[in-house]
Amino acid sequence: MTRILVIKLGALGDVVLAFGPIAAIRRHHPGAEITVLTTKPYAAMFESCPDVDAVWIDSRPKWTQPGAWLALRRRLRRGGFSRVYDLQTSDRSSGYFRLIGGGVEWSGIAAGCSHPHANPNRNRMHTVDRQADQLHMAGIADVPFSDVSWLDADVSALAPAAPFVLLVPGGAAHRPAKRWPAAAYGELARRLVAAGATPVVLGTQAEAGAIDAVVAAAPGTLALTGRTGFAEIASLGRRAAAAVGNDTGPMHLLAVAGCPAVVVYGSESDPALCAQRGPAVGILRVADLAALSVDEVWLKLAEIGHLPGHES
Repeated sequence: MTRILVIKLGALGDVVLAFGPIAAIRRHHPGAEITVLTTKPYAAMFESCPDVDAVWIDSRPKWTQPGAWLALRRRLRRGGFSRVYDLQTSDRSSGYFRLIGGGVEWSGIAAGCSHPHANPNRNRMHTVDRQADQLHMAGIADVPFSDVSWLDADVSALAPAAPFVLLVPGGAAHRPAKRWPAAAYGELARRLVAAGATPVVLGTQAEAGAIDAVVAAAPGTLALTGRTGFAEIASLGRRAAAAVGNDTGPMHLLAVAGCPAVVVYGSESDPALCAQRGPAVGILRVADLAALSVDEVWLKLAEIGHLPGHES
């Protein structure tokens, strides 16, 4: 049996956008066994994907762990892979090209690989376009958009009666400039309640401060702090009127799941390279997110969503 390895270590937004390329790889190698090498947070999601046969977890060994590197090399070489699609294209994943040894076709950016993504503009391309271009150079012409319809969960105990709007006020703690202020989300939540929609706030326990501030500002808001995995987020997105959030992985998942999504961007990330994509996505970018008004977000939300009293 032909064995194919796909490398996709993270992060969430990039993982979500990789399901289209993985579907294309499956179609190009219809009888092959497709293995995905990923990190622990995304293993269960890849295991649920119908285009994936096996999932390996990469512990991302440090350079000071020679034993772990030897074990990884041994596993890669014993995998019997005829081709590797490196969709991570990082220094680490490119280094695995040297670990796996000769005789294996490799699509990526590793020096000396058989199917290099040789486009000099690759670092100026959106993730979706870059991966499609990489696969095109490896002989795969048709790359569909990611479909996560298979990612589903019972959210009957989480979702309020419709209509509801998802809010994602969190983000990486070390990049606070990527966050629209919690006070602004609170004002937006108050407007939603007044319009007859229930604000539902998503986030982890690490983001509880921002979530609690939104709830305190707008009685009637529902907080699902720490209660939603990836499947729950996708399922809620399919049922929500819309979502508003910062440039984070959950917003990628919501957008791909089909939820009308408004995503706010400051100067620290470029939507030309990493914007959320989906059937109904509105991007708002300003130099300083603290200066972004609730009015601007509300107008964009009314434009792409389905709020009470507003035509989309």
